[in-house]
Amino acid sequence: MSTPFTPDAVEAIKRHMNDDHTGDALVIVRGLGGRPQATSAVTSDVDAEAMEFTIDGGERVRVPWGETLTERAQVRKAVVRLYRAACAELGIEPHGEH
Repeated sequence: MSTPFTPDAVEAIKRHMNDDHTGDALVIVRGLGGRPQATSAVTSDVDAEAMEFTIDGGERVRVPWGETLTERAQVRKAVVRLYRAACAELGIEPHGEH
């Protein structure tokens, strides 16, 4: 998988997701990753095509962005888009800070 992101950028994105948005990651995995029964999700990789999560301690699940990202600045909007789509899929209300 190709990535326009430096290794440092990938680590920063993963750290931010895992420190501040673990609940959002779980919503994305449940709603868009085909794992509605998942109980935990850790962001494990990011590339131009998708965000990858490790769920329930082992299985890896890739959730496509829906477009190819070409720069780091696109990641936040893409994550918010995935989160909101996952909420819609699950029939839950997204929280307001996005």
